[in-house]
Amino acid sequence: MTLKRALTASLLLMAPALALAHGDVAPQPMNTDALPDVGEDWLIENPYRDQGEEVWQAAIDIGDSGYNQNCARCHGLGVVSGGLAPDLRYLEAEEFGDEWYVERFRTGYTQNGITKMPGFGDLLGQKAAWAIRTYIETRPDDGALDEASPRLKEIRDTLQGMADAGTGEVVALQAELAGIAEKVETGSGAPIADSVALRAADLLAGDAPDFAKAAEVLTIGLSAAH
Repeated sequence: MTLKRALTASLLLMAPALALAHGDVAPQPMNTDALPDVGEDWLIENPYRDQGEEVWQAAIDIGDSGYNQNCARCHGLGVVSGGLAPDLRYLEAEEFGDEWYVERFRTGYTQNGITKMPGFGDLLGQKAAWAIRTYIETRPDDGALDEASPRLKEIRDTLQGMADAGTGEVVALQAELAGIAEKVETGSGAPIADSVALRAADLLAGDAPDFAKAAEVLTIGLSAAH
């Protein structure tokens, strides 16, 4: 059994504790119109994992919002558990982790006739389920940005100066951020982490780089990491 599979198995064993953390939560609706349809029958593997960068990014953005509205209260901001509920970042990004995740998402958890975790399936639907799953599985592992943090702070300060000046040479910084992002590992084993380095690099790409927003993303992300 691999380390990640062992961690996933521990989540299964801890499911009652996870459920106790939820209490009476009213699911908040999610707009999933930007995502491709996945059919009526519930899948057991994440369909947005391998449908190209555009779909993958849309799933992350929608899943990020949906997670924060429906899940963060118990599972933690950024999917970093505070200890009350299992850390969902370590559900393997493959069928083994997907199957457990979607079953729990659909049906929730009931103990002694009392709903501890509501079922989200009928209320939010399958597209929402897999969007949240995509967001969860792309979370960086603990400490994944520690080595790069000093340089990311320097880049953040440079970008703030560029935002104040309204101009600056961005190509090299964008490439450096993209290079840092490629080295960030996920907790789930997914090949790409949706890290602050990746988000900042994306904001600097193209003909209209957003220096201020990229600096803000780095500021918030680096603060959250500590």
